Formats: sequence, structure tokens, C-alpha cells
Amino acid sequence: MERTLDRLGRVTAGHPWRTLGLWLLAAVALIAVGQAVGGGFVNDFRIPGAESQRAADLARDAFPEYGAASAEVVWHSPDADLRTPERQAAIAAMTAAIHRQPGVTTVEDPFAGQGVVAPDGRTAVGTVRYGQEPGDLGPEAYHRLDAAAGPVRGHGVDVTFRGLVVDLAFEPETGPAEAVGLGVALLVLLVAFGSAVAAGLPILVALAGLVVGTGLMLIAAATTEIPSAAPIVAVMLGLGAGIDYALFVVTRFRAALADGLPTVAAAGRAVATAGHAVLFAGATVVVAILGLLFTGIPFVGALGVAAALTVAAMMLAALTLLPALLGLLGPHVNRGRLPLHPHHPPTPTPTSTGLIKKFASGNGPDADRNFLINTGGRGDWSRGWARWGWHLDRRRVAYGVGAAVVLLGLAAPLLTLRLGTPDDGNQPESWPQRQAYDTVRRELGPGWNAPLVLAVHRPAGTPTDSSLVRLADALTADPEVALATPPVRSPDGTLALLTVVPRHAPQDQQVADLVHRIRRTVGPSALGPDGARVAVGGQTAYMIDMADAVARRLPWVVLGVVVAGGLLLVAMFRAPLIAVKAALMALLSIGAAYGVLVAVFQWGWGLSLLGVDQPVPIMSVVPMLLFAILFGLSMDYEVFLLSSVQEEYRRTGDPHRAVVAGLAGTGRVITAAATIMAMVFLSFAAIDDTLVKMIGIGLATAVLVDATVIRVVLAPAVLGMLGHRAWWPSTRRPVADPQPTPAPTT
Repeated sequence: MERTLDRLGRVTAGHPWRTLGLWLLAAVALIAVGQAVGGGFVNDFRIPGAESQRAADLARDAFPEYGAASAEVVWHSPDADLRTPERQAAIAAMTAAIHRQPGVTTVEDPFAGQGVVAPDGRTAVGTVRYGQEPGDLGPEAYHRLDAAAGPVRGHGVDVTFRGLVVDLAFEPETGPAEAVGLGVALLVLLVAFGSAVAAGLPILVALAGLVVGTGLMLIAAATTEIPSAAPIVAVMLGLGAGIDYALFVVTRFRAALADGLPTVAAAGRAVATAGHAVLFAGATVVVAILGLLFTGIPFVGALGVAAALTVAAMMLAALTLLPALLGLLGPHVNRGRLPLHPHHPPTPTPTSTGLIKKFASGNGPDADRNFLINTGGRGDWSRGWARWGWHLDRRRVAYGVGAAVVLLGLAAPLLTLRLGTPDDGNQPESWPQRQAYDTVRRELGPGWNAPLVLAVHRPAGTPTDSSLVRLADALTADPEVALATPPVRSPDGTLALLTVVPRHAPQDQQVADLVHRIRRTVGPSALGPDGARVAVGGQTAYMIDMADAVARRLPWVVLGVVVAGGLLLVAMFRAPLIAVKAALMALLSIGAAYGVLVAVFQWGWGLSLLGVDQPVPIMSVVPMLLFAILFGLSMDYEVFLLSSVQEEYRRTGDPHRAVVAGLAGTGRVITAAATIMAMVFLSFAAIDDTLVKMIGIGLATAVLVDATVIRVVLAPAVLGMLGHRAWWPSTRRPVADPQPTPAPTT
């Protein structure tokens, strides 16, 4: 593999303009094809086999006017009754105007016997239903609704909207977050490289990969339904991974130049060494994310496809586009040095020369000075990491136990994890969805924000009146039910719909208990003799089904991803214990990220800093999505560190010296890469979308934990404790220490 990658690096660096031309042609072609085939991003949150999905399908088949998408209108007069002739006429005119809008099938006028009117007459609610899919409507549908409300507002009535149609007009924008993330990444790269040219290369390569990844997503969206949140997740992950991959390759290229290699040969070595790690790490990320396809939830799998395509584009850019740019620049990659980052004489890399002289006795004040590690750039960085490596190795058991305790402590809140889905009550207060939610909760009651739609169907015929009466009586008698509406039969009589209003808010556990109670006991007991069956649907029931589906399938996704990732590591390092160690440590870092998410979002620690004004349950898709992404990302640093450790172990056969060499050669790069990736992820936490906030915080936490507590403490400590056993079945044994080389003067 190394030889193939070396040839790839030499070819692309030796023909840079041809490579750049092919990349430009591919980027333009992919974007053009993606736009030509009509690919777009939609919100189709179907759960095949879920009862809420079956209820929605039954309702849409029996009631054509039920619609594929809907919006809810909330009218509220703070100081007077809505039932005045003038206001009723204005509302009637508004509903008539909405009915004439494109795609609208039905509109409820609450003062014409439809919708809901509060007892005091100051609040009313009606539903607008569309015959089109949400992805076919676009944000213009909401803007038309809002424009139709103008005359009513002129009568002193507050008019707000919510629903999926409204959500389409409030999709989060990633532009500011991307700018902040890239700005922070550039600063970290400037500090790490001390060169403006070297610092700019990872940013440039990541942006190019992002363009290609976007084109691939658009093409994929033409054949499958990619959710609208996918581009945000893909951009977040792609920028972080792309910058990291390029950082690894540029670091090795500069070190190869410092070894005295010519430009093309240096590019070949960089791709053969760092590129090897990038290839396996990127493949692990792609495989892990594609594991989401096995969740059985289409839009979750589509999120994985979009993210995997972007990561694959980043990996390809780091292995082909970047060497071409390095071939053009050559030694000029070190141009534009910062005034506070003086130039140091180039020195060889530890992985190419292995200039490590192990301390003679392992103790004493001069022990840390009895060896030398040089890097391509500033030797003091590697000396610091080497000193830390020897210090850690002497106390590896204590550090290993301490790091494990810290990680378990961070993961402890996970024991109180509660899955759910934030509702409109968690939206920004300036959004109409939040205003409509608050008005309904205040004027009608919290349960009106969590209505359940019950579809009663009898396969052999029509539900009898007596069975529907029994069901209505049983629902009314339930202490959690505030209201059960009379059943409405379909035109052919085969289906009846009832609306049940709970007493609690959508996220409350009492509502979930009610849904399960209706399905397991209330419905079957009332309808048993008739042969009819009830399916509980509605948005709230859908969210409950989502949480249940994730809870059932998450263990299988975890098992599949861990096995696939472990097999890739075994294929790369030929060391089963290394793969097991990596998998266990990835699980620890992911558990810590989950624990922080629970503490922040569910317990409310520091939640106001994120612009969320109340605790929320962890979104059902977040644990599954985060696990796939984080397991793959943790392999980035694992592969980069272990590649360096294995290289030194093969040269000397000394597992302890190999760990020190690995830390000295990669510690600076790993911490810089983790800082960049964490800052990119954190910048997305400012976006007004709870899902994106959770993903950003979770990814940033896991990356920081993985690159600090795990990669520079726990992993080296465990490798030291395993010794030669870590590399079994290798039989390499120690050889004589190489002769030390005098330290360069700085």
C-alpha cells in the first residue's frame, strides 16, 4: 500500500497542473450535473413499520384532503374577543385567500365549525393542508401564508404559524458558522506551522473537497431523499476532517523536505506515510457513517450517505489535490513565516531516523536529556512531547487508571439519558413557531401542543358505532386525556379518526406513557370484540416511535460499526489487541461526549450560553448519528499515532521507545488537529437549530477528549502496559540502541 501511495504522490506532484485541471473539471462537472438532475434536500421523516407511520398512511389513503404537509394558524387577541363581526369577517377572508394559494387543499375556519376556539374567544386555531410533499413547497409557502395574515393583523389580532411548512422557511444558515470555524482553524494552523503558506493549504484543500462533496450530495439527492439537515452535518464534518487530513500530509511533507528530499520525492513520502493513515482513517469514518444505513430509518441513513460522500471527497483531495499543490510550492511551502515564529534549522524527523536514545537508568535529574528527538521544524516541541512520553511511561499504571476515572466521570450523566425530540417550545423566541406554541400552551393548555391522531381501521369491514363509543369512553376515562373528539368517518366508512388531547406537553413522560397505554391496553380492550384496530399517530406519537426505534436499533449499529472499524484496524496494523484497544477507547470518548450532552441539554448546565432557554431531551437521532461519526473520527488520531508508534517499533523492537517516538512525532500535530476540529464543530453550536447544536457540542467534546485524555494519556499508558503484547502476533524484539546524535543548538 505504501508503494502505491508513494507513486500516487509522486505522479500528482510531478504533474501538478494536469492534476489541478482534472480537479477543477470534476468539481464543475459534479455541481453542474447535480443541479441539472434536480437534486434537492427534503424533510421526509418516515419510519417504515412504525405505528405512527401506519396511522398517517391510513389517514392519507382514506381522507385525500388530509394532505402530505400542513401548517397550523394561531389567531390571538390579547385584549378582546375574536368573535366580533369585523374580526370574524377578516379571518374568513384570510382563510379564503389561503385556500386559493398553490398546493392548498383545505383550510379550517374556526368560526365556521372547524378548528378550535378557546372558551374566552380570544384564541383560535386552524389547520392548512397541502396536497404536495414538503420538499415541493419550499419557503415560499410560508411567506404566502404570512402575507395573507396582513388584514387580520390590521384588526389588532396576533397571527402566528407553525408546522413543517413553516419550518421550511427557517432552515438554519451555515455561512457565519463556516466563516468562524475557518477563521479559528487558520489561526491554529498559523501557530502550528508558523508559515502563512503552509497554514493556508489545509483550508484551501478542505474548501475544494467541500465543493466536490456538495456536488456528490446533489447527485445523490436526485435518486434518494436527502434531509435538509444533511448539508449542515456534512459541512461540519467535512471541514473538520478535511483540514485534519491535509494537516497530517503537509506536516510529513515539510519534514521530508527537512530530511533533504527533493520536492516530488517528499510529496511521495508524505502520501505514503501520512496518506496511508489518512486512507485508513478516512475509510473507517466512511464505513462507520454508512453504518447508519442499517438503522432502518431512511432519513438517518441518508444523513450518513451525505456525510460519507463529503468525507470521501476530503480524503481524495488530501491524497491527490494536496500533493499537486505541494509539488507546485516545493520549499516555498515554508514561506510567509510569522515574526514571532522564527525559523529553525531543518532537522530530520524521528520516524525517518529514529534518533532516540533511551534514558540510561530511567531516573535521575538528567534522565530526560539522555535521548534526542528531532522534528522537521522546531525541536523544542518534540522534546517536550518526548519528556512527557517518558514521564508517562514511568507512571503508566497511575495515568491509565486516572484517565479512565476521568472518562467514566464524564460519562456518568449518560445513566439519566432520556431520548425525545425538542418541539416548537425549544425554538428561538423570535420565531413564529415558538410564538404559536407559547400562545397555545398559555391559552388552551400544554396538551394542545401534543395532539394524538387515532386511526381506527377494521380490515374486514367498517368499525361499528358501538366499538367507537367504547373507545371514546375509555379514552375520556383516562386521567391523562383532556379531550377526545367524536370520531370522523372516511367517505367509504372503512376508517374513523379521533383526536386525543393529553394534559401534558409533548416532551413529558406522561404523554409517552399515554401513547403506549392506548396501543397496549385501552385500544385493544375497547375494540377487541369488533375486530377493529387502532393506530396512534400524529407528530408527538411519531417522535415517541422515533425514540423507541433508536433505542431498539442503536445496539446493533454500535456492534456493526465497532466490528467494521476493528477489522479495518486489524488489516492495517496486523495486531488484534491494537484494534480491541482502539475500539474500547473510542467507546469511552463517545460515552464522555454523551455524558456532556446530557449534562448540558437535559440537565441544563450552561444551556443559556447556547441560546436555548429550557432543558430538552436528547434528540433521538443524535446518539446514533454521533456514534457513527465519532467512532470514525477517533480512528483519525488513533491511526496517525499508531502509525508512528508502529514504525519505530518495527525499527527498534522497543515498545516503550516506540510510544515515546510516536508521541514526540505526532503530539503537536494531533493537538493542533483536534483544536481545529473542535473549534469548527463549536462554531456550529451558534446555529438556531437544536439538532445542529447537539451535534456540534457532542462532536467537539469527543474530539477534545479523544485528543487529550485518550490519545496523549490513556492510549500511551495502555500501550506501555501491554508492551510487546500490543503488537502480537509480531515477534519483533529489541535491538541495540542506536548511537545518540548531539542535540542541535537552537
